[in-house]
Amino acid sequence: MKTVLMVAEKPSLAQSIAKILSRGSMSSRKGLNGACSVHEYTGSFIGQSAHFKMTSVCGHVMTLDFIGKYNSWDKVDPAELFSKAPTEKKEANPKLTMVKFLQVEGRGCDCIVLWLDCDKEGENICFEVLDAVLPVMNKPRGTERTIYRAKFSSITDTDICNAMNHLGEPNRNEALSVDARQELDLRIGCAFTRFQTKYFQGKYGNLDSSLISFGPCQTPTLGFCVERHDKIQSFKPETYWVLQAKVNPEKESSLTLDWDRVRVFDREVAQMFLNITKMAKEAKVESVSKKEKVKQRPLALNTVEMLRVASAALGMGPQHAMQIAERLYTQGYISYPRTETTHYPENFDLKGCLRQQANNPYWAETVKALLSEGINRPRKGHDAGDHPPITPMRAATEAELGGDGWRLYEYITRHFIATVSADCKYLQTTISFSIGPERFTCIGKVVTSPGFTEIMPWHSIPLEESLPHCEKGDLFPIGEIKLLEKQTSPPDYLTEAELITLMEKHGIGTDASIPVHINNICQRNYVTVESGRRLKPTNLGIVLVHGYYKIDAELVLPTIRSAVEKQLNLIALGKANYHQVLEHTLDIFKRKFHYFVDSIAGMDELMEVSFSPLAATGKPLSRCGKCHRFMKYIQAKPSRLHCSHCDDTYSLPQNGTIKLYKELRCPLDDFELVLWSSGSRGKSYPLCPYCYNHPPFRDMKKGMGCNECTHPTCQHSLSMLGIGQCVECENGVLVLDSTSGPKWKMACNKCNVIVHFFENAHKVRVSPETCDLCDAALVDVDFNKAKSPLPGDETQHSGCVFCDPVFQDLVELKHAAMRHPMHRGGQGKRQGRGRGKGRRPGGRLNPKKPKDKMAALAAYFV
Repeated sequence: MKTVLMVAEKPSLAQSIAKILSRGSMSSRKGLNGACSVHEYTGSFIGQSAHFKMTSVCGHVMTLDFIGKYNSWDKVDPAELFSKAPTEKKEANPKLTMVKFLQVEGRGCDCIVLWLDCDKEGENICFEVLDAVLPVMNKPRGTERTIYRAKFSSITDTDICNAMNHLGEPNRNEALSVDARQELDLRIGCAFTRFQTKYFQGKYGNLDSSLISFGPCQTPTLGFCVERHDKIQSFKPETYWVLQAKVNPEKESSLTLDWDRVRVFDREVAQMFLNITKMAKEAKVESVSKKEKVKQRPLALNTVEMLRVASAALGMGPQHAMQIAERLYTQGYISYPRTETTHYPENFDLKGCLRQQANNPYWAETVKALLSEGINRPRKGHDAGDHPPITPMRAATEAELGGDGWRLYEYITRHFIATVSADCKYLQTTISFSIGPERFTCIGKVVTSPGFTEIMPWHSIPLEESLPHCEKGDLFPIGEIKLLEKQTSPPDYLTEAELITLMEKHGIGTDASIPVHINNICQRNYVTVESGRRLKPTNLGIVLVHGYYKIDAELVLPTIRSAVEKQLNLIALGKANYHQVLEHTLDIFKRKFHYFVDSIAGMDELMEVSFSPLAATGKPLSRCGKCHRFMKYIQAKPSRLHCSHCDDTYSLPQNGTIKLYKELRCPLDDFELVLWSSGSRGKSYPLCPYCYNHPPFRDMKKGMGCNECTHPTCQHSLSMLGIGQCVECENGVLVLDSTSGPKWKMACNKCNVIVHFFENAHKVRVSPETCDLCDAALVDVDFNKAKSPLPGDETQHSGCVFCDPVFQDLVELKHAAMRHPMHRGGQGKRQGRGRGKGRRPGGRLNPKKPKDKMAALAAYFV
């Protein structure tokens, strides 16, 4: 019997597909990485009985990165990143050990069926899976085919069974186009980002962005926002005048007429027209025309239109909307949400999808009427050859989906019902009047058939006062004629919906990556999202774009990226050579980079006007070890210390507060120590600004504080304050936080585990002695006499945090999903003082099975 391995893109998809194909009779087990499950069942495969193993990955298996030494910002010239720096594929998430997991499951399998999402990224992941699995699979006999690709657009029984019966092959060209995009974005983005970040952060203190990033798609996206900002700034309002007339067809009613000239910009001319018309006493009907007009139903829904509506009407950011749509898809409620197509194929079961909605109270009547009267064929849209338009595949209720999930599903469903509804028809009446020599018009609309506007009421024709019945030559008394003075108004800032339209029009990004680029410019502090989801550029965003325009406009204009996107699409179609496109594009950007570096002074001039130099920012905090003058603490992102006398800048840990640490100094370089803290509930540790940036010992890396320093005698180092190995991660050590009293705690120097102990103790010290049972350092505790937990009137006790029965009730684990210390076993070799395993042999509790930490990680992907 053959064994067939099947791989989906997410764990929840694997479960849904396996359930459909096995008709519910499958057995499931957790995979070795804890994040992915394996569903097994027996069935038939290409006419033979087979054993199926259905599992998944969690998105991309591999990611592209530079090899080790080229990841150092300090040692590598960014120009080398264009060609010299070799790249390698690394595991996208090493903690998931996805390659090992796939190999374990793939060993001994005869065939593989790839159920990855049916887009370019999905094709790319197909080949990542194949690279991992093929070496361990059984070798094919002769020309026997072993690799199959399933093509599907929704998680429904029909679609999945149909895909299984019509298996194809993975598309190498589409996968290569993704590889090309990844390499271009990595090399171009990293080179420009590293150069401009180092250059400007070394000069200015209040940029308020930890990374001054450049991206071939991200920067033109920002360019659109700044271009609109510039239009608003340079706008000069003009005064204009409008003639407004009112006639009284009947005694009680009045009708406002629109002037055919619309407006004039000269006050005297406007006054002349007013004087002429005021001479007339009556308005004469010159013509009456009635026309039946049609408001077309919408085209079928694609990704870009869904994101536009989500932002403009539902108030959801594109990234958030895409995440919700993906969740609805994996749960089987909608079809695949990444599609450029707005045209349904001839064989698409429109009635079947519509029947699913027949019982929903919100639109049941409309759906039943459509089914009984017959549906209208959707309008002919654009067929991009990828997936059908976004369609509801299964009925849902507000209680099932809740919140934003329901709001997006409701819109998708209403949109779908509208595409198969009739057009909206209305009668438009236009009455043309003359008052003296001037012409005026009045328009009225009456709906004759609401069509799709019943299900999409926001598109309905507004109710207007009905126009009076009149004929050519009729005269009406004039109620009033007046001159209105108005001003032209500037455009508003771009909304996300407008930005998405511009990006699609200019070919910036794909339907899948557009939300990512918009999210990036928000996170980098280049734009802020104002009310109405309008994007207002920050000072930094404006200066960057103006700087690019000054040096090389093509870095920010959409033209060059649009051309690159076309080349990438040609790779996907097999019409362009992957290596030639890569080489040609990198050569263009390499030349642009060198010119940018040579001309950076042009951007710097703009920066000088908007931002303050390092020496003029920040507040004095701690003393420099070289000149013994005060260094300034710059709080704006990225927070750092700057010594204006030595002209040195020292980076600090981010996302926390920094304060002086008791004016204590580092024994190695005489710099005053500072204390970093993430808040009362988080971690805190002291650090030497110099050692943090220039590691003093071989076994230390840049960015390590005193809690990881291996100085043998310094009272703040790991050697003196380390207690035992972390109970959660493999390499961390629990270090006493000597500033935390009276709410004492120790914290892991690698992960986010915190252990609270000995509350209200007077003093806690780490002893030089170690525990005989678990090799952890002992602690000496002085308890407060009034609150001492010790028997009698004793206030002092020395023992092991993990093993001492007196201490066991006083220790409380916090923060992470932690394993109990006793589950750690005594694995690994002893690593000397302060690195004991903290193993508690007897334990007073009978703890539950430890929570699998991969389960929490998997929840993010599911």
